[in-house]
Amino acid sequence: MKSEKLSFDPELKAEGQFKIKKYLLKFWPIIFIFLVWFIFSSPYFLGNKAPFSATYQVNNFAPWSAYPKFWGPVKNGAMPDIITQIYPWKHFTIETFKNGQIPLWNPYSFSGTPHLANYQSAVLSPFNLLFFLLPFVDAWSLLVLLQPLLAGLFMYLFVRSLKKSQVASLISSISFMFCGFIVVWMDYATLAYAIAFLPLALFCVEKYFELKKIRYLILLSLSFPLSFFSGHFQISIYFFITVLVYLIYKFITTKNINALLKITGFIFFGFLLSLPQLLPSIEFYLQSLRSTIFLKGEVIPWQYISTFLAPDFLGNPVTRNDWFGHYAEWNGYIGVLPLMLAIYSIISKKRVQTFFLLIMGVFALLIAFDTPLLTLLINFHIPVLSTSSASRIIVVYSFMFAAMSAFGLDQLVLDIREKKIKKIYFWITLFLIFFLVLWVIVFFKLFIPTERLIVARQNLILPSFIFLVSSLSILVFVFFQNTNKKVKYSFLALILIIIVAFDMFRFAKKWQPFDPKNLVFPSTPTTQEFLRLKGYERVFGNLGGEALVYYGMPSIEGYDALYIKRYGEFIAFLNNGIVTQSSRSVVQFSKNGKYASEAINILGIKYIIHKKADDQKTWTFPYWTYPKDRFVPIYEDERYRIFENKDSYPRAFVVGKYKVINESNKIIETMFSNNFDLRKEIVLEKNPSTNQTKDIRGDIKIIKYSPNLIEMEVATDKNAMLFLSDNYYPGWNATVDNKKSEILRADYTFKAVPVPLGKHTVRFVYDPQSFKLGVYAALLGIILIALSALKFRRNF
Repeated sequence: MKSEKLSFDPELKAEGQFKIKKYLLKFWPIIFIFLVWFIFSSPYFLGNKAPFSATYQVNNFAPWSAYPKFWGPVKNGAMPDIITQIYPWKHFTIETFKNGQIPLWNPYSFSGTPHLANYQSAVLSPFNLLFFLLPFVDAWSLLVLLQPLLAGLFMYLFVRSLKKSQVASLISSISFMFCGFIVVWMDYATLAYAIAFLPLALFCVEKYFELKKIRYLILLSLSFPLSFFSGHFQISIYFFITVLVYLIYKFITTKNINALLKITGFIFFGFLLSLPQLLPSIEFYLQSLRSTIFLKGEVIPWQYISTFLAPDFLGNPVTRNDWFGHYAEWNGYIGVLPLMLAIYSIISKKRVQTFFLLIMGVFALLIAFDTPLLTLLINFHIPVLSTSSASRIIVVYSFMFAAMSAFGLDQLVLDIREKKIKKIYFWITLFLIFFLVLWVIVFFKLFIPTERLIVARQNLILPSFIFLVSSLSILVFVFFQNTNKKVKYSFLALILIIIVAFDMFRFAKKWQPFDPKNLVFPSTPTTQEFLRLKGYERVFGNLGGEALVYYGMPSIEGYDALYIKRYGEFIAFLNNGIVTQSSRSVVQFSKNGKYASEAINILGIKYIIHKKADDQKTWTFPYWTYPKDRFVPIYEDERYRIFENKDSYPRAFVVGKYKVINESNKIIETMFSNNFDLRKEIVLEKNPSTNQTKDIRGDIKIIKYSPNLIEMEVATDKNAMLFLSDNYYPGWNATVDNKKSEILRADYTFKAVPVPLGKHTVRFVYDPQSFKLGVYAALLGIILIALSALKFRRNF
């Protein structure tokens, strides 16, 4: 048999090449977005580094900073909350899930505090699935890096749905994916996610008005929990408001009441899907100090407007030369050229779309800066919006003006073709004046401290260069367009894309740290001992959540925007003997406070962790001033000692005596009066179902201590009150031998339940009604979406 030679049909080959070319022409901007993102993320993918400021952690946070090892230079030391809160919370979240519980409660901060409800924990984020598929540090890295990618892709889809060109949409996309807000908050893996789904939601609104396809309504519904589960309530509120305002704008311009009603219905379904997060968080917010504080926080001063053109004109924390304000909180940079193009869209013929984007962007600026509008908002005492950092609404400006840049570019090209040259000259001259003003400030030493002038000057050079290159490129194209009609727009488009990509990539790369993975929470002798201390016995020392929460050691202190207000008041009294509030976000126990000696016992502090270098220092716990037999050393290495507090009260114990006092001030004053024994008596706020007894004896054994469940065996010779030094909070239920028992608030902020004489099993279970109602609402939302999809399946 003769062998047959393979042959190719030229027509089929040509058809295949045509299809490839067709897809490339259609999707090349998407490919470009992925390419820019991959280059930005290459230290992770190619260099075995994590987008985490690990060198900052090990050089500045205990216990790692106590070791003499050279960890390497710190690139960015402006993100402490990631180390002390976000990363440890995520670790606790995933570990709790893996142990078969929903992480509703955190026993390792504030003597127990809600975890899911603190919102920034992002317990319900679907991106948590990454941590079940990959090693923790890799999952974290992807969690961080996916934010600009998603923001860029969704922005491209949205702007394209507005009928803007591919090039214009791509420039808007790059501008938004690496805008100041997303870049500086990227490592938190919360705020950027909360806003990244905004362009997706608006894309769905736009497409449904155009095509009436049910799939866009379903995707719109899903965008709401994707934002609200992301971990930052304030930004998700901005997401929600912007979508509603955009829907109203679409209705006004289309008069399509049918589309309005259907979209509103699916927005409601999306809101139902978000309630498992929202209801517990609202409950916690009302129990927290933050709900009572209404103030102007982190307002952008008008001098900072200069950074919209030159982001580092007033310094940058990365280069240790910032001196004016809060770089992260106030960053509104979207790129020199995108901002220029956005302004060009404003000075051009007004369209309804650009007018809407402009109004929303300017409104956001008026809230972010110190204006009468912001004052009015604060005075309205609107929860969250009037209690959080006002400047963060700058992300709405960034989004709107990034979108406007697409309108500006398409209009610019149209004006060039129609030879409307005067407007282009005016536009470039306008920005030339802006830059000249900044250079005048530098050269004539105006407004800026003399020692900071060199910083302003150096950081103004590159933005000025980008402006000049952009302007000259456009002017050269204008000239050749008038003299040679063969000059194609694609050359200008390529140059402008490269300019924007370079500008935003440089800006993002300068801020974003990538450090070796092995430096992310590395092991030391002390951290190995932390693992052995893990359990229910409380520890105390100069440590934050990076040690206490991450390694599972219960603490009486904490740092969070939300904490139980009453607990903060209790700790504040221990510090100074006055019933007052703790600080806005921190509960800190004074090591030399008025009642420190008694307090460390009632709070169940079993272990004192002490750095040797802190001996005799005022900022550490003065164990050396106490009797030597009270704090007994149980561990020592070259840097740390750990002591056991021999006088510490058990985490749970029984008492026979109690006082019933309703007035909050008198409760604490009674507890720490001379004739009150904290070990044998407690203060309740209502009468229990058991009578008082004397000389009671009891034995308690904690069988299980987990985030949502505490189980213990209690044996007592008389009817008694079982006291547990964990915070009292709605949602905790107790059973004695499987029979429900009322939990009473004891000693101002803790728990107590009555137990009869004999041997019993007592269980405390955290099962908040707010979360259950949220789950039921989400199930209803899923059902309604499914029924709607079935009803309209023909136009899916």
